[in-house]
Amino acid sequence: MNIKELLINQASLFGQKCAFSFEGRETTFSQLKDNAFKIANYFTRQGVKKPDKIAIFTANTPDAISAQMAVYSIGATLIPFDYMLTEKEIIHLLNHSEPRALIIQPKKDINILNIRENCYSVKYIITAKERFPDCDFLDDILAEESNEAPVGVSMDKDLAAIFYTSGSTGHPKGVMLSYKQLDNPVDTINHFLGISENDVYCTGGIPFSHVGGLNYLLLMIRFASTIIVMPRFNPLEFLKNIEKYKVTIFCIVPSMYVAILSLKECERFNLSSLRYAVVFGAPSSPALLKKFHRSCPKAILLNGWGMTETAAPNTFSPPDEHKISSIGKFGFRMQAKIIDEEGNSLLYGEKGELLVNGEGVTGGYYREPTLSSDAFWGEGWFRTGDIAYFGKDGLIYLAGRKKDMIKVAGEIVFSSEVEEKIQLHPNVAETAVVGVPDELRGEVPKAFIVTKDGNAIEEQKLRDFLKEQLAHFKIPHYFEFLKELPKNRVGKIDKMALKKTVNMPLAEQEEAIQKEEEKNQQSEGEIS
Repeated sequence: MNIKELLINQASLFGQKCAFSFEGRETTFSQLKDNAFKIANYFTRQGVKKPDKIAIFTANTPDAISAQMAVYSIGATLIPFDYMLTEKEIIHLLNHSEPRALIIQPKKDINILNIRENCYSVKYIITAKERFPDCDFLDDILAEESNEAPVGVSMDKDLAAIFYTSGSTGHPKGVMLSYKQLDNPVDTINHFLGISENDVYCTGGIPFSHVGGLNYLLLMIRFASTIIVMPRFNPLEFLKNIEKYKVTIFCIVPSMYVAILSLKECERFNLSSLRYAVVFGAPSSPALLKKFHRSCPKAILLNGWGMTETAAPNTFSPPDEHKISSIGKFGFRMQAKIIDEEGNSLLYGEKGELLVNGEGVTGGYYREPTLSSDAFWGEGWFRTGDIAYFGKDGLIYLAGRKKDMIKVAGEIVFSSEVEEKIQLHPNVAETAVVGVPDELRGEVPKAFIVTKDGNAIEEQKLRDFLKEQLAHFKIPHYFEFLKELPKNRVGKIDKMALKKTVNMPLAEQEEAIQKEEEKNQQSEGEIS
């Protein structure tokens, strides 16, 4: 993808059209091009160019969008860091990735001086939102630099970005994507959904440091569509934005649907502009999506699949409400197969690990040769860690994550299946199931549950309800009722955080989860 040429083209054809709106303030395609080129020209004047790496540590702001477009405009490599990271994490990842420049939005508990002293590769630090001694200030760059097209060009094979994702291990891995692979998500979305300059997207707070957030930027610049940028997810504001800006497409994770449906005002909003409502990032409950569909009956609900390592998204369920529990078929630039533990390909109905191959698959993890090698099976087949099976209809259905399998006395239990059945209870707002040690059975399921309106559920009544839904060994051995479930930056339930609280008394569990939420809210509160 040639971002520089796209910026020039869209500014020429759609110069005065809104590229994105942030907190009611619009930025046109012409303004976006100018801002991106000014930042790009600053870098080239400093001698920062391809194949140099440039890190960005900011919230979801207009500055973040312009900075990302600037990096791509000169063919350099972008390293976008999650704005929730701690100072220690940032320093570690900067030293691992070795960028030559850093654009940073100062925040509490991040000492820029420590970054300067401990990150030997970083020669230039640019601050956004506020000045800092011995750093260049982004507003000055935007005021003083030229908006002429910068020197530099990207080639398909060049490294476009390194996305750090910790997954379930807690060990950050730098997923490498090329400039050619930046085409994959937008081409895939266009293939399945059909995109035009008339589409309007709402980000829902998905960070631009995540491949899901980047996709919104790529769709904007490729199709001259408009983005409504949310700094963080707020279900009420999300619905207001859909109605106000006549949003046509959004992609969010299941927990966000739960939050939306918990609103008493949910059904009073006019969501008739929606063409597609997509769920991504975690096993989803068809019942949950069908309930949401009542609010926007004209929209098509889709279940999407993809990973950072595969330049997500890669496939969508068919536009058929009865097929929403599938992830559809691969075929657009990607192939898939399902194998057992010996590597044998499986037929329909047999569960095994989903493997994918194709143009979107990463070349590996940055400076991690062993992890890169372990991530592949055979010639180019990436191990997704998802357990799946082929249905008789030829579609692929997910059973759960390999890491989320719970072995109960030799029987395999998928936490996603248990969660879906618990979610059917009328008084359950949200739930997460993890495996906990058990001397007799090895492991047993434990369910963490948030009830609707704080109304209590008797455990025995809940067990009786689940007896009609699940085999006895799948029914959670323990239930823990919480006020809220911890979420990660993209809105997924953080099961690692829950597992850490397994042996804590309830009061300590609540306190630990509350501290994590307060930490997240504090960081998000610094955005503006």
